[in-house]
Amino acid sequence: QVQLVESGGGLVQAGGSLMLSCAASGSFFSISRMAWYRQAPGKQRELVAAITSDGSTNYADSVKGRFTISRDKVKNTVYLQMGSLKPEDTLVYYCYALIITSSGHGYQYWGQGTQVTVSS
Repeated sequence: QVQLVESGGGLVQAGGSLMLSCAASGSFFSISRMAWYRQAPGKQRELVAAITSDGSTNYADSVKGRFTISRDKVKNTVYLQMGSLKPEDTLVYYCYALIITSSGHGYQYWGQGTQVTVSS
């Protein structure tokens, strides 16, 4: 069983910074893609940033230059450093991981979500 445990959400003033962390635990062969998504009530989950196993990254246009995704492959952890936060960044953020088993199959896992609130 694989679990993704997120931490680091909270309340911050506009212009401030927060770092989210997500650690994967359980039995698996490797982790391919890791990412952060966010979701507003009643809306689809949207990609914020993603990082592959070789370190390639991509970002939503709305966060380019403000957010940075990184990962620690030894700790099986992905981070999202968020800066210059805006009130519109107020959403629930979800960690995502594509887990690869020893047989080569890929399975998608999600974290439980962490609330980020940016006050104006």
